[in-house]
Amino acid sequence: MDIAKEISSGFAASCLIAQVDETLWDMGRPLEGDCKLQMFKFDTNEGRDTFWHSSAHILGEMNVNLQSLERAYGCKLCIGPCTTRWEGFYYDAYYNDLTLNEEHFGVIENQAKKAVAEKQPFERIEVSRAKALEMFAENKFKVEIINELPEDKTITVYRCGPLVDLCRGPHIPNTSFVKAFACLKASSSYWRGKADHESLQRVYGISFPDSRRLMVLSPNIYNMQLWETSGHAANYKENMFVFEIEKQEFGLKPMNCPGHCLMLANRVRSYKELPLRMADFGVLHRNELSGVLTGLTRVRRFQQDDAHIFCREDQIKDEVKAVLEFINYVYEIFGFKYELELSTRPEKYLGEIETWSKAEQQLTEALNEFGKPWKINEGDGAFYGPKIDIGVFDALKRKFQCATLQLDFQLPIRFKLAYSAKDEAKIERPVMIHRAILGSVERMFAILLEHYNGKWPLWLSPRQTIVCSVSSGSVEYAKQVLATLHEAGFHVDIDVSDRTIQKKVREAQVAQFNYILVVGAQEAETGNVCVRVRDNADLATMSIDGLITRFREEIGAFR
Repeated sequence: MDIAKEISSGFAASCLIAQVDETLWDMGRPLEGDCKLQMFKFDTNEGRDTFWHSSAHILGEMNVNLQSLERAYGCKLCIGPCTTRWEGFYYDAYYNDLTLNEEHFGVIENQAKKAVAEKQPFERIEVSRAKALEMFAENKFKVEIINELPEDKTITVYRCGPLVDLCRGPHIPNTSFVKAFACLKASSSYWRGKADHESLQRVYGISFPDSRRLMVLSPNIYNMQLWETSGHAANYKENMFVFEIEKQEFGLKPMNCPGHCLMLANRVRSYKELPLRMADFGVLHRNELSGVLTGLTRVRRFQQDDAHIFCREDQIKDEVKAVLEFINYVYEIFGFKYELELSTRPEKYLGEIETWSKAEQQLTEALNEFGKPWKINEGDGAFYGPKIDIGVFDALKRKFQCATLQLDFQLPIRFKLAYSAKDEAKIERPVMIHRAILGSVERMFAILLEHYNGKWPLWLSPRQTIVCSVSSGSVEYAKQVLATLHEAGFHVDIDVSDRTIQKKVREAQVAQFNYILVVGAQEAETGNVCVRVRDNADLATMSIDGLITRFREEIGAFR
């Protein structure tokens, strides 16, 4: 690490692991003599594997008072490697009764985030065999591993904050390097992979040194050969921006799905990896006719919260229901009313009628189990599969299509997508689910403007509060109020101009600030603020702590 810092502080901040001669070496471990030294970042195999192995330690560490899986559920930890067959890591653990599922992931991730925030260093410690057996006496899985080690093998453990685990290492310098952490799924496994051994639970995770890497990002332009493979060239070309480069045709992407198909197909997949969910907020372009362009509700360049779920056929119903519940959760926060429609096979379609009938039946069952009213929209499905359309109503009772949920058996066929089944000799084809919650972000923004009549609720407002000083004598106190509220996590503006307080308040009202805080000599003396709510002329005096509590309660009501 000292050598990396001498090169540059930026270089040192991104170096995860070193190699001393032919041995991987912790960045904080002292050099023991002349050597050949290499240092690796996340974009190398050595750096990435070390990063994910260290993240596995964050996911589940030893003993009762430790973090993540152990702290939350009191399990016996087994092994936690990075994975070579797919990206990320997992940790196997033994539980008596508890069965982990996605409902537990929030608890696990919160515990992991606390460890990351504490910047806990990974400390390498060499111990004797007797000491190692003593340390892990209550964990028969670790004891078994120790007893199988050669007599002359150096045994190492790693301490991370209050955490200790049997591990040969090496590890990243400290937990703060993990800027993004997410649990992906849980499944069952057996100790040492043998069915006659203890049944374990395996939690898969993914982590990155940058939170932006948690969503995939696909190119804006593709060769038209891709769009021919996907079927868009034959069915959607009139709605695409197409141009020529060096006698080859290219097209700006109108949607993300073909790119995600390529990502899935870049290596052999296992049935254990499914469902695999990819989210992409990339820019999309559609060559809409000028006559249908309308403000922000219909544009030629936009972004949407686009995602694609690749799953097995037996997972379709659960995945569709989960998306419907996600949509319902988001729309209830916004206060939207919506209606559901099942759009069936159009006149212009790809594939066999039998496949379409099967897909429509799956969506029908999911809608019925979801329990909300719905109706059929005959013949309005996408050319590649049926879909569930979600119509949202704004304050003027106008209907907009924002969220969508589309089932697709065709693109997996056209891109020859496959995964190895439970019977490894058998190859099966995944089903693709297209989903968006907000849909076009631009369209949703326009609908929200109408829905709230320009008066954003506190949790969504870019102008949550403004501090207005009565006179120059209260300017310093006004700045203190601003700093306190900003530190508490709120959007705060300030007006310390020499205009009259009446003009300041009036301008703040026109600008639709949710709260207007007036501070003068009396407020500065008492440590309070005079509060005016956006649509209420009445004033109330509150303490700063009381105001922060009010803000948090108002915002919390929407979450």
